[in-house]
Amino acid sequence: MGSEDGGPNPDVVYMGHNPLVPDNYEIVEPNAAALIEALRAFGYTPETAVADLIDNSITAGSSEIRIDFKWNGPNSLISIIDNGEGMDEDTLVNAMRAGSRSPRDTREANDLGRFGLGLKTASFSQCRALTVASKNVDGEVSIRKWDLDEVEATKQWRLLKKCSPDSHEVIRRLDTTTSGTAITWENLDRIVNNASSEDETSERHFYNTADAISAHLSMTFHRLIGRGLKIYLSGQEVKKWDPFLEGNPARQVLGTEKIELNASIITVDPFVLPHRSKLTQEDFELAGGSRGWNDLQGFYVYRNNRLLVAGDWLGLRFTKEEHYKLARIRVDITNNMDDLWQIDVRKSVAIPPVPIRSELKRIALYTRQRASEVYRHRGKVITTLAHQGVVNVWNQKVKHGRIFYRINEGHVAVANALTDPTSKNIRTLIRIIEETVPVPLITISASENPEAHSAPLEMATPKQVADIALEVFQALISKGTPVKSAIERVLTTEPFNMYPELIEVLREASSTDDH
Repeated sequence: MGSEDGGPNPDVVYMGHNPLVPDNYEIVEPNAAALIEALRAFGYTPETAVADLIDNSITAGSSEIRIDFKWNGPNSLISIIDNGEGMDEDTLVNAMRAGSRSPRDTREANDLGRFGLGLKTASFSQCRALTVASKNVDGEVSIRKWDLDEVEATKQWRLLKKCSPDSHEVIRRLDTTTSGTAITWENLDRIVNNASSEDETSERHFYNTADAISAHLSMTFHRLIGRGLKIYLSGQEVKKWDPFLEGNPARQVLGTEKIELNASIITVDPFVLPHRSKLTQEDFELAGGSRGWNDLQGFYVYRNNRLLVAGDWLGLRFTKEEHYKLARIRVDITNNMDDLWQIDVRKSVAIPPVPIRSELKRIALYTRQRASEVYRHRGKVITTLAHQGVVNVWNQKVKHGRIFYRINEGHVAVANALTDPTSKNIRTLIRIIEETVPVPLITISASENPEAHSAPLEMATPKQVADIALEVFQALISKGTPVKSAIERVLTTEPFNMYPELIEVLREASSTDDH
C-alpha cells in the first residue's frame, strides 16, 4: 500500500525499516576513550610509525626532514620537523581527526597516504601525547594536541589547542622555515615506559631505537633519498640503502616486464645480485643489511618509490633458501592499486592480486633459477678446475645414490703429511682442509637433493668403523688415559657418538689388553 502520490507510505514499515521515519534508526557514536586506545593496537613498530609520519611530510612536498630523540626519562620526547607546505588551522584540525579521509577517495599521484589514520595511529602506537604544529605558506602557525589521558578522563574527543613547554621548544624551530610541520611525541609509554632519567639501560634502548629507525628509513625511502630527499636523525644524515646494488657491473639485470591490471601498469624488474666473490667486503656487508642476505631474497614492492615490502616471496609458495639468496625482484605499483594489493594501515603488507599471481610466480621462478645458476657455477668450479689440471683438496663422490666427500691423497699437502707426518706438515694440512671446505658445492647438492648426503661413516662397513674407533682408543691408552675415560672420550667424540654399539668393541679390546 502506498501514499496518495504513489510514493512509499511513511506509516508503514517495509522489511522492518523505513529510512523516511527517524524513529527507525539511531546514531551510535563510538566511545572515545575505548576507540582511541584501540587505535594504539595496529601493530606498528617505532620504525614503521616514524616512516608513516614521513610519508605525510613527503606528500606535503618536504625536501628536508629532521628527526630528533631527546632523552629525559619519563619526559623524553621524539620530534619530526619538515619544510613542507604546512597546513592552515582547518586543514590541521581535519588532519588530526581519526579517519580524516576515506581510502576510496581519489588521491594525487604522489600521495603516500591512504586511510586518513596514519598520523594518529602511528603516533598513538608509541606515545600518549601527540602535538602537531603547522606553519602554512602565509606564515600562520596552528597548533593542536591529542592527549590520551585527557580523552580517557573526559570520555570525549577533546582536541586541545595548547601544548607543553617541551613541545613549544620544538615548535619554535619552525621560525627558521618558510613553511612546515612539527610533530612532537611525549609520554612515550611504549618506548620509555616511565623509566628514570638515570636508568642507563633504558637510555641505551632509547637510542638503539633511534638507530633501528635510521636503518629502516634508509631502506624504506632509499629511492627518494637518491633523488634528493634529505632525512636527518639526531643531526646525522640518513644514507640510502640500495637493495639492488645499482651500478654494480656484476649484477644481472633480467629485463623489465609490465603487467596491466585494471587499466594500470605494474612494473617488474628482476635482478640477480653478484656472488660474494664479486663484491668487496664493504659492498657484501652493505647489501646484506641487518637482516642478512638469505632473508632479503624475494620481492620488493614499491608504491610511488616508497618501499612497502622488502624481501618477501608474497605468499607464492616459495621458501627462502641459500642458493636463491641473490634473487631480488622490484615491483612498482601506483597508489590507485592499494585496495587490489590489500595495503594495510601500516603500509608494511602487500598481497598480490589473484589475476597477476601467475605472472609474478613465473618471473620469480626464472629469477630464482638464474640466481641458483650462479651458485651452481661456484659449486661446480671445483670440477672445472680439475679439468684444467688443478688438484683439489676435496673430491665429491657418489655411491648408491649417496653423496659423500673424500680428501684427495694426491694433493701435495696431504701427501706430505702422510709421508712425513711432522707437526709442521700436519698443521699445514689442517689449515688447508679448513680453508677449502667445498661450501658452494655442498650447498647446491643439499638443496637439489637434501636426502642424498650420507651420514658420517655411512659408507664404511661396521668393521671399518670399529677399526677407526679402536685406533683412536689405542692412541688414548698409549698416552696413559685410563680405560674407562678412554672409552667415554671415544664415544663422545664425533663421529663415534653416532655409533653407541662401539662400547662393546672397546670393552672387549680393553679386556684383551688386560690379559
